[in-house]
This record gives sequence, C-alpha cells and structure tokens, in this order.
Amino acid sequence: MPYLFTSESVSEGHPDKICDRISDTILDLFLTHEPEARVACETLATTNRVILAGEVRATEEILPVIMKKIEPAVRAAVKEIGYEQEKFHHAHFDFQNYLHEQSVDISQGVDADSKKDEGAGDQGLMFGYACRETESLMPAAIHYSHAILKTLALIRKQDPETILGPDAKSQLTLKYSDDGKIMGVETIVLSTQHIKDVSVEEIRGLVTPIIADILPDGWMVSKENLLVNPTGKFEIGGPDGDAGLTGRKIIVDTYGGAAPHGGGAFSGKDPTKVDRSAAYAARYLAKNIVAAGIAEKCTIQVAYAIGVSQPVSISVDTHGTSQFSSIKIENAVRQVMDLSPKGIRTHLKLNNPIYACTSAYGHFGRNFEEMGKNTFTWENVNLIESLKSAI
Repeated sequence: MPYLFTSESVSEGHPDKICDRISDTILDLFLTHEPEARVACETLATTNRVILAGEVRATEEILPVIMKKIEPAVRAAVKEIGYEQEKFHHAHFDFQNYLHEQSVDISQGVDADSKKDEGAGDQGLMFGYACRETESLMPAAIHYSHAILKTLALIRKQDPETILGPDAKSQLTLKYSDDGKIMGVETIVLSTQHIKDVSVEEIRGLVTPIIADILPDGWMVSKENLLVNPTGKFEIGGPDGDAGLTGRKIIVDTYGGAAPHGGGAFSGKDPTKVDRSAAYAARYLAKNIVAAGIAEKCTIQVAYAIGVSQPVSISVDTHGTSQFSSIKIENAVRQVMDLSPKGIRTHLKLNNPIYACTSAYGHFGRNFEEMGKNTFTWENVNLIESLKSAI
C-alpha cells in the first residue's frame, strides 16, 4: 500500500539553531587553542539575551585567554547569521556566561592513565544510517528540506535588499509506492521570516522557482500543495518570537525521522562525548557499507558505558537489503574501525575546530571537506575496500 513520509528542516536563524551555532562556536574556540579541551556548552537565547552554561576544561594558562574571547565570538556568530533586529541584535543583546570547570567525577572516568584507556564521556546509544534515496546516501525528505533552506539563506545573505529574514522552516512530504520507491512530493511547507509589508504572494513568487530548481525533475508540486507562510505573516522571528535552546533539533540534525535516534544532542559537545562522536562514526560506517554495495540501506547502533573504552554493543540492520548476515557485517565493522572514543577521534580527526559549520542544515549528508580541511570527515567513503575485504 502506498504511504506518505514527512521530514522538516529549520534554518540557521531558527532560535534553536542560533543556540546550536553559538555552542559549537564556543567548542571551536576551545579546540583552536587546545585540541584536547573538554567542552559541554549549552546556550539559551531569548529577546535581547544570550546565556551560556555548562562545563569546560583547558590548561590553566590557556583557559583565561579563551574566556576573554567568548563574548566577541558569540556576537560574531549571531552577526554572521544575520540578526540586526530591534529586539535581537548581535551588538546589543545582554550576554551572560556561566561556563565552569568540568566535574572531576566525569573527567576521572574519561581520562586515560597507565591503568586504562580513555573512556566514554557518558553512557548511551547512538545510531547511524544510510540509504540510496539520494546521491549523499541520505533520506530524500530531509535532504531536500535542508537544501531549500540552505539555498534561501545564501540568497538572503547575497542580496542587501532581500525581503527574507533569517528565521525559516521547511517541510517535505513524500509519497512512496508499495515497494518503498519514491513516487514524488505530496506537499511542501515553507515558513520564512520577512520584512514588514510583504505579502505571501510576493514570498511565494520568490521561493517557488528556487524550490522547483532544487527538486528532481517532476517532483515540484502544484500551487495548492505548496504552503508558503500558512499563518499569513511572519515578521517577528528568531529569539524574539520564540526562545531557543541548544540541542532541541536532534531529528533535523540527523535523518529527519527516517532512522532511530538515541536521544543525545550534538552541538556544544567535544568529541570525547560519544553522543556526538559515536553518532558520527555510526553514520560513517553505515554510509560506507551502502557505498560499498554491501547493502542498499543500513542502520547501525552502538552503545557505551561511561568510563569504558569500547562499545558495549554494536548492532547492524540492513533491512533485508544485503546478502550478508548482520553478524558478518558487525564483525567487519569492528575490524575496520576502532570504536573507542580515542579511536573515533583519531580516525575522523575530530579534535579540530570544525563544528560551527555542522550546526545548521544537518550533520549528515554533507560533502566531505565541503567547509574546509577535516570538515565532515564522517562523510568520506574511504572504507569501501576495507569493508569488502573484511567481509
């Protein structure tokens, strides 16, 4: 029986995404000065106010240097997104920083010493996923939802006379056949902030050809199925319209609901936190399995205990699309990559300041090194031959 499936994305100017961007900006700042720094930074943004809280660790000499740079870095990030509104302006919002030293109870479990390897920063389960719906081996609904907003943001930033504001959301509903093949797009929803005295029809006229150009041939919907600013007006946006928090868009950040999620957010967390690094590793492995032709679709789950180096479990599900057993693929996964926190960080080069660019438009499905050296290393498909040999 045919069925529908929907995914959404939000722009870099969405309140929660502003907070993700700020948290990852702080992480990059620490890693720039000290690659082994520890960071767990949470951000709250509301009307004319940004608040940081969380735990950090750096050497005694470096920490004061970093702390002095935090506020300018936060304001620069908000400026780059494009906020110069009366009630949320990069130069004028109140700023409070409550970052403090990491708990010694956590660090003793994570740090390596002569008696043990570096342990996971927390317990938890993480998922990675890949499929053949798009060239990026991502589910189509989230892929095109991201692409629409990313394109609109580029257009907004390039046009000083733009009618678009930084806050926006997109949503695609796809229609699938009985055998799981995409038949086309059923509905598109786009809500975008705009300047005063602009009509919905003006916005529709701007965005319709852009959306049509992004989608594959034959996928564009009728006017009735393209819902643009359904409330009629979207002038008040960003943290002045809704408060934002780090880590509230975990489905947008991953697979748009097409795959399971372990519940842990990414932004603001250094790579000793397996919530982030192991999710990246799981995507990396799943993508390489699909790229190698071992399966058409692959979900990988890994799970950790705090302070323990190796995962307590690795599970592979190829959804009936592989000639190989799950056990055989799981054994191959263990052979081609060290899934300890240190092994992941080393393999994927995660101790670099590469995270601000991950904070919007998805952590997955991006191009390897699209934002510079060592960015999106988990999107590289350099394990194909190793996996084939291991199987």
